[in-house]
Amino acid sequence: MFTKTGNSFLTPEQYAAEIAKALHAELGETHQATKTLMRWTSANERTVKNWLAGVNGPRGEHLVALVKHSDHALAAFLGMAERPHALTASELPLLRQKLQMVLEGIDTCLTLRD
Repeated sequence: MFTKTGNSFLTPEQYAAEIAKALHAELGETHQATKTLMRWTSANERTVKNWLAGVNGPRGEHLVALVKHSDHALAAFLGMAERPHALTASELPLLRQKLQMVLEGIDTCLTLRD
């Protein structure tokens, strides 16, 4: 017999709510958001509306399609998996590129002042 080790799992309601929050943050609350999600995932309209309402969360291939297209959905998924640092590592190249652009802008401003 196994004893409970203290691991806690998300309920389906918590999962659906987190995904809905991420999708709203990324796409807003317009009808266009529904159409975009349908295009990204090939899910039907009722299914997508349930995701946006937090009634159900996406499963399997739909979740994969969402995280392929949505940084917010990926961040929510990694947060629920208690792996937020995994997202940080994937963002480092973009952050480096942005920092490089800022440094070039500073150099340009300093050159113009002289």
